[in-house]
Amino acid sequence: MKSIDEHIQKDQSEIEAARAQGNDAKVRHLEGELKDLKDYKDHHPGDSHDPTPLELYCEANPDADECRVYDD
Repeated sequence: MKSIDEHIQKDQSEIEAARAQGNDAKVRHLEGELKDLKDYKDHHPGDSHDPTPLELYCEANPDADECRVYDD
């Protein structure tokens, strides 16, 4: 994806397709991802890049060991 908006649109389309197929597990997964993307977009309004899964995780869990940043 080039932007977060494209990723959000793609997830929404995939959710509808998964619902039509009756794939509840995929719907739940994509809805979680969509929520994380929307939360990221709300907290970073000037940033339009498509965040990585690590960026989404750190947005939701800033105190996690994986998300710590150390100054030298």
